[in-house]
Amino acid sequence: MDRKKELKEQYKYMKPDMGVFIIRSNFNNKYYIEGTQDLKGTINSTKFQLGFGNFPYRELQKEWKEHGGSSFTIEILEKLKYDKDESKTDYTEDLDLLKMVW
Repeated sequence: MDRKKELKEQYKYMKPDMGVFIIRSNFNNKYYIEGTQDLKGTINSTKFQLGFGNFPYRELQKEWKEHGGSSFTIEILEKLKYDKDESKTDYTEDLDLLKMVW
């Protein structure tokens, strides 16, 4: 098997951490909470979007631009474990419930 096929096969079986994270303002305690099936990827994407000024949540984007990224804390609130049933691939409802708890 060539390297590309091998990497694709590995990717299929990857299980990135999923759960809920928060971006909290250190100066006014406003916050943004999001649930995702890929915590690391979504947090990186969110930081990138905020840094370049194209984050969809306009209020957070405005404050990020005014006060800078160092005025915010990004924290993982809770991780969601994978179901023992390997056929389950959609955790959207579970993540929505977890987000509502926070």
